[in-house]
Amino acid sequence: MPSSHAAPDTSQAHVLVVDDDPEICGLISRYLGANGYRVSTAGDGAQLRVAMHEHQLDLILLDLGLPGEDGLSLLRRFQNEWRCPVIVVSGRGESVERVVGLEMGADDYISKPFDLRELLARVRSVLRRLGPDRTEPLSSGNGTLEFSGLQLDVLARRLVGRDGHDITLTSGEFDLLHALIGRPNQVHTRDQLMNSLHGRDAGPFDRAVDVQVGRLRRKIEVDPGNPQLIKSVRGAGYLFSVPVRKL
Repeated sequence: MPSSHAAPDTSQAHVLVVDDDPEICGLISRYLGANGYRVSTAGDGAQLRVAMHEHQLDLILLDLGLPGEDGLSLLRRFQNEWRCPVIVVSGRGESVERVVGLEMGADDYISKPFDLRELLARVRSVLRRLGPDRTEPLSSGNGTLEFSGLQLDVLARRLVGRDGHDITLTSGEFDLLHALIGRPNQVHTRDQLMNSLHGRDAGPFDRAVDVQVGRLRRKIEVDPGNPQLIKSVRGAGYLFSVPVRKL
């Protein structure tokens, strides 16, 4: 999959662009196609559903401002029906919706109007994290890791809760948890986590990491309002504060 230092082998990566503007769909299709991706397009939720059933998709670029069922409504369905990484595409006036999109499980976002080179970098970053090498270790290795009564199967990308039932994680939540438990009791800066998750440093007003941490806390903490696993370190970042052992 893509590397930050070499041209990626993307011949098998299939990207679906969901936007009701044919010009934008055409522009993105030509650009990503020229960079080795297979690209399909959809103009609304109905066409998205058809594409999901007809193709094996690797990534979806989802515009929020769609006619009929909007992008946020469609994103909710991904939580229950579909398993595919999503990059949310939002307009200038949709900053709140963009944050909501991240909270609902989007893997990244990009704002309109966007630079095509930046879009390509975001696509490469998500696919690099979720491609065939996604089970390669960060620092904790493959296998099963246990902490605070939970078990993370790195190879299967599966989290088993204290009650023995699976806890559903988005791809971004899994990668965040994997990064944190790879170095327990050490501070992870926002820039470090942003690079692990999105392949870039955090901007001064970038809340992506904080949003994902909050979402992950609600799934793994006994009391998310008083987190004991993922601690905030004022002015620094986050720390995973409990022991982690390999099973």
